[in-house]
Amino acid sequence: MASPATRIRLWLRHSARRASTVASWKVWVLAVGVGGATAFGTLGFILAVEFITTLSYGEGTRALAQGARGLAPERAFIVPVLGGLLVGGLLWLGRRLRVIPDVRCMGVAEVIEARASPPGNLSLSSGAVNTLATALALGTGASAGREGPVVLIGGALSTALGERLGLTGREARTLLGCGAAAAVSAGFNAPIAGVLFALEVVLSNYALSMFGPVVLSAVVASLIGKTYLGDLHRFEIPSYTGAGLYDLPLAALLGIVCGIVAWSFLQLAGKGRRIVRHLISRRRVEPALLPAVAGIGMGLLALELPEVLGVGYEATVEAIHGNYSLSLLTVLLVAKIFATVLCLSCRFGTGVFSGGIYFGAMSGAAFGIVANLLFDASVADATFYALVGMGAVSGAIIGAPISTTLIVFELTGDYGITAALMVAVGIATLLTQIFFGSSWFHYQLNQRGYDLSDGPQGVILQTIRVRDVMRPMPEDAAPLEDGAPRLIAGQSLGEALARMSQLGLDGMPVVADLDESKIVGTVTQIRALRTYNRALVESHIEHHR
Repeated sequence: MASPATRIRLWLRHSARRASTVASWKVWVLAVGVGGATAFGTLGFILAVEFITTLSYGEGTRALAQGARGLAPERAFIVPVLGGLLVGGLLWLGRRLRVIPDVRCMGVAEVIEARASPPGNLSLSSGAVNTLATALALGTGASAGREGPVVLIGGALSTALGERLGLTGREARTLLGCGAAAAVSAGFNAPIAGVLFALEVVLSNYALSMFGPVVLSAVVASLIGKTYLGDLHRFEIPSYTGAGLYDLPLAALLGIVCGIVAWSFLQLAGKGRRIVRHLISRRRVEPALLPAVAGIGMGLLALELPEVLGVGYEATVEAIHGNYSLSLLTVLLVAKIFATVLCLSCRFGTGVFSGGIYFGAMSGAAFGIVANLLFDASVADATFYALVGMGAVSGAIIGAPISTTLIVFELTGDYGITAALMVAVGIATLLTQIFFGSSWFHYQLNQRGYDLSDGPQGVILQTIRVRDVMRPMPEDAAPLEDGAPRLIAGQSLGEALARMSQLGLDGMPVVADLDESKIVGTVTQIRALRTYNRALVESHIEHHR
């Protein structure tokens, strides 16, 4: 029988082995660094937006509409136009220098793409260009959100660190989640929601090995954010009557209304992107001019409805406090949807969460006014329904009901709306998924050829390329005959397997992306399936440990 000391040594050895499968000490250490760096990057972005907004309109984001109303009409119009010209010029320069892949602002979709196929288009240089462009856009009045830019900051920092340190794919993905959680935590003063946003939206993974480092990174970022910003971005909630007998079924009805609002926005935003792609590809419109076009539209809106400028913080607060009439709430909702669709389609900023919060506040407040007219004092007031609407519309748009619910809790500091909020968010998200088919982020990825709805196995088939599987051929290999079956090195593993199955072949030659007569390798069906099975096993382990 082993001595007590031997049993202790064996127990420690087994514990250390199990610990190595659950978490890497290197990732835990890096999570602290990523949390801190992302927090300061996020703070820098927020302060830059505040500075540019104050410079442009004489007031910060909390009183942007008030500042715009105090300007001469010609200045109120020209500020977003100049902002569009600056953003377009910066994006054009970034594309010309090959720092960014295209003349567009990047956001959460690019971070999800990097998770699916690291490292994607994320780098420190692309992150820097995008941060400056989106700060200029928001500061000059673009109707967009700030969650996209700040999450991209965290994604770019974590990706750059992972590449330099040679992390494994699993470690790099965990670090990517750390960056996303830290960005939301610092940017919205919402550490719990930041963790769930990273796990639910970016990683689509709740494994224990990822949960710990992501939490640590979010907590570090939250401490830094609160130290320097305090409660800068927490909404001020007035006292309101609590939920009564009729409010839960009315919240379900509001969920239907919010689902319709979210669906309408997604439909229009998708249509706007298709129109712009047609103009660029068929009409040869210069993409760098598009932000200025959006700037003209925002300038015209600024003359009559400055409440739609920027992230819309001021108007959202006014709606929560019940200071708008039913007609004004309706006008602002329609105008904000139009403005946000215009800016997103024309690459004048990125981010939809802030827009969703605005749409939801207007929809909920309007619903609350109507409910009080119909039921008199038997239901909660408009403030209650505005808060519920904020979560319902934004959650349906970004496809993240859990993290959105918690973000609303942490932004408002009010946990009295729990049941009604969850009901409305659930119904709105369900309706949007049924009639639109995906969240805004997944829609963007679908347009780039990624369909993440099939889960890990679908991602593997789309992101592993033939060049990763093939057996290389010598440089002086004879060229391939015309008409012979072939695979292209840049094709996906799924396409390769489907092509071999269609032709009934056990293997095929692989040609270069740019020269389809030059053989660069060969791939067999057995080799491709072995690679797929190995990646599938690794993915299963990653999602369950």
